[in-house]
Amino acid sequence: MYLHLGNNISIPSDDIIGIFDIDNATTSKITRNYLKAAEEEGMLTAVSGELPKSLIVSCPRGSWQRIYISPLAPATLLGRLESIRKH
Repeated sequence: MYLHLGNNISIPSDDIIGIFDIDNATTSKITRNYLKAAEEEGMLTAVSGELPKSLIVSCPRGSWQRIYISPLAPATLLGRLESIRKH
């Protein structure tokens, strides 16, 4: 199954490592450095130009980690993910 992150972007739900609130996650200098490095390596994808609310860390099979920045709230994404995994 796939999780819709917004703006017609979906990723396999089995690839998701974590969903984080962007405001809380980016208070740490370590996380900011991680995101900067991910952007420099081309591993960061902004789902839309809207105000970001979530960070989604995924690791597709046979590939490097990917990070998505989504305008959807973490609670919304987690609710969708729980609904997907129930089926």
